[in-house]
Amino acid sequence: MPRASNAHILVAASALLIIGCGSDPADDDGATAGSGGAGGGSTSSNGGGGAGGADSLPGVDTTVTPFEATHFYFTGDDNKRVNDAEATFPDEGLYERIILHVSLDCPDGGCDPWDRVASLGIVSAKGTNGEPDTEIELARFITPFHVKAAWDIDVTDLRPLLSGTVTLRGFIDTWVGPGSPYGDGWLLTASFEMTGGVPEKRPVAVIPVWNRTSVIYGDPAKAIPGQVPAAEVTLPAGASSFALRSLITGHGQGNADNCAEFCDREHTLTVGTAAHTQLVWRDDCETTAAPNQQGTWQYPRAGWCPGADVLPWIVDVTADISGGGSATFGYDVEAYENTCRPDSAVCTGCTLGTSCEYDGGAHTEPNYQVSTLLIAYE
Repeated sequence: MPRASNAHILVAASALLIIGCGSDPADDDGATAGSGGAGGGSTSSNGGGGAGGADSLPGVDTTVTPFEATHFYFTGDDNKRVNDAEATFPDEGLYERIILHVSLDCPDGGCDPWDRVASLGIVSAKGTNGEPDTEIELARFITPFHVKAAWDIDVTDLRPLLSGTVTLRGFIDTWVGPGSPYGDGWLLTASFEMTGGVPEKRPVAVIPVWNRTSVIYGDPAKAIPGQVPAAEVTLPAGASSFALRSLITGHGQGNADNCAEFCDREHTLTVGTAAHTQLVWRDDCETTAAPNQQGTWQYPRAGWCPGADVLPWIVDVTADISGGGSATFGYDVEAYENTCRPDSAVCTGCTLGTSCEYDGGAHTEPNYQVSTLLIAYE
């Protein structure tokens, strides 16, 4: 795969890209500040367990629908970019398949015309003393340009989180709403279709390694290991195999190499001394995203497409985890310096012809949105 920035096809389309998924990560109300669970170098217990008890019989087929045509919008005075819903999942029973059905429809005033980051997660702890809530991200998707869309996402391995009564949180990074000439936002429907039966691998615990956090890329003063500290995770007793499930997407444009939305970069997850590397890049947008969009939806991007769900990066790490009671995980991205940033010694490489100042539109700070879960299997 060529390591190009795709800047040559994007300069002409920059007017279509100045609002949307390249927005300032500081405005992203859906991201949990800092790491949760085992983040920040702390030790986490397997508090994400719950469905791995003594029950060993197939559960009853059921569908849980926490959101049904729920309106997500922003008007300035009324912020509904985040909506919570209580949902009750079966406490017992095995499920061979759990499919999260997600659909976006247009309100009467039309869909948001821009591509926006969106997610569904579980509120695992309420914040205190002004701290944000702790959220465990289940799925991430990107809204299409001005048309409706729908996806089916396999979350079977997340069954330990989907047990009992929980608070689901939906987030869409929209900045339009009723009264806006640019549309009324989005109507979100999300349901979990649970099919009883014995899964191929039975998950017994789901443990947050890093809850969703924004990672600045290309600033020498902000090293990635400092932003995403190594995480030591306490392993659940009795588990025989393990996998990491990561959601990683790049955002920000107009920078050197047009990072991080339009540059392909290798990302590395470490388990102890073992390293797993993958190119975070999506070049199948024309065939996998919602069709008939406006804008630049066919262009390759860093781990996502407008109008598509974000595909998790799943790594079997069983061989990397010794027989001890804990494991240490790390995250990094290949070296890069953004020379089109406000404090660069020499301002150069600004892909879309801007200055080195970030302007919230054609030039936004490069960043990755990262979340990782450790799944333990029986």
